[in-house]
Amino acid sequence: MTNGSKSDTLQTEAAKRKKYPVATGFVDYFKSAIMEVAHVSFHGNEQHNPGEPLHWARDKSMDQADALMRHFLERGTRDSDGLRHSAKMAWRAMAILQLEIEASWILNQS
Repeated sequence: MTNGSKSDTLQTEAAKRKKYPVATGFVDYFKSAIMEVAHVSFHGNEQHNPGEPLHWARDKSMDQADALMRHFLERGTRDSDGLRHSAKMAWRAMAILQLEIEASWILNQS
């Protein structure tokens, strides 16, 4: 799975969908934070994939936990590129979670 998608990621049954309130249970809480993490994603793409459409080049930086902790140690400050260490930390945390979920999909298919 290179794009991180799975056909059953979004729930189709109404009762299950209500248990995944993406807008009201996540986006509405963290609008500004989500914007900062998206900005980090854009800049990461410019750094690692200049001139290419926005995508996660998973093979170019795979040390999610170590990178997260480096940014954690400098939380509350900005990196040399002007971006928030906390936003970079959040991006890495989301990457760890995404990879864990995808690994569970693979295990469940076996």
